[in-house]
Amino acid sequence: MTTKPRVLQVGPLAGSPTAQDRLNAEYTPLELWKEQDKAAFLAREGKGVRAVVTTATAGCSAEIINALPDLQAICSWGVGYETIDVEAARARNVLVSNTPDVLTDCVADLAWGLMLATARRIAQGDRYVRANQWGQVHGIFPLGTRVSGKKLGIVGLGRIGEAIARRGLGFDMQVRYHNRRQRQDVDYGYEASLVSLARWADYLVVATVGGPATRHLVSREVIEALGPEGMIVNIARGPVIDETALVQALSDGKLGGAGLDVFEFEPKVPDALKQMDNVVLLPHIGSATYETREEMANVVFDNLRSFFETGKVVTPV
Repeated sequence: MTTKPRVLQVGPLAGSPTAQDRLNAEYTPLELWKEQDKAAFLAREGKGVRAVVTTATAGCSAEIINALPDLQAICSWGVGYETIDVEAARARNVLVSNTPDVLTDCVADLAWGLMLATARRIAQGDRYVRANQWGQVHGIFPLGTRVSGKKLGIVGLGRIGEAIARRGLGFDMQVRYHNRRQRQDVDYGYEASLVSLARWADYLVVATVGGPATRHLVSREVIEALGPEGMIVNIARGPVIDETALVQALSDGKLGGAGLDVFEFEPKVPDALKQMDNVVLLPHIGSATYETREEMANVVFDNLRSFFETGKVVTPV
């Protein structure tokens, strides 16, 4: 009988309908998040563990990495890896992998869903009908804003940002983007200044990576440059936007609306946002479709299998 490899599991794989059962079947997971004294658990069980399985939410800290003397690979379920201490991993020559590409289309689709829902007041209209206000003495339903033919600004033209841009062309939109550096392989207009991009755009979609380097990249100045008719959509990471400044701008009428799938301190969402009809709120569900979550699990297991068989991962960070 072959002994199943032991792997350290930092957090649950609850976002996937199959991943936990597959992990249990193919490996022996050490479920760190269930332990009260994690340091003692790692000291007791960590020797011989060569791989960590985690998620973009659970991450993998330097403390965990350094507590595993035989660690060689970290396989994460999710595209973001700002919660993994990549520097600590590299210092130990530990491989890090994520699940890119497979969630690109679903996240881009959701960005567009949020844009349309915010501009056309779709969520507000749903509440209006459910509350039996249609046809009553509450006045007519307020007008929305057109999307087709407008100006679309994208913060971060990576895989997801580019997929959002392509969809914008189908809506006859002008598209510009802001990156750390200009790309030579695309025809979209480039704005070296994010403030300039926001001032130009009707809709600003945040699709950049998270982490300390992009914290509050969308600042008060950027938000106010977008203006009282502008709208912002965030499907990236909550801390990329200065949430306090966002709430204030919306409250003061300095921003037209927001469609948000992520928040700075999620799952905590500012109460003020919940009261605003020009804001659409979602519980971080960019990749939450059966198809995408299954593909994400497949990539995690491809990485694990490749590591144990060849010493390499398929999708290294």
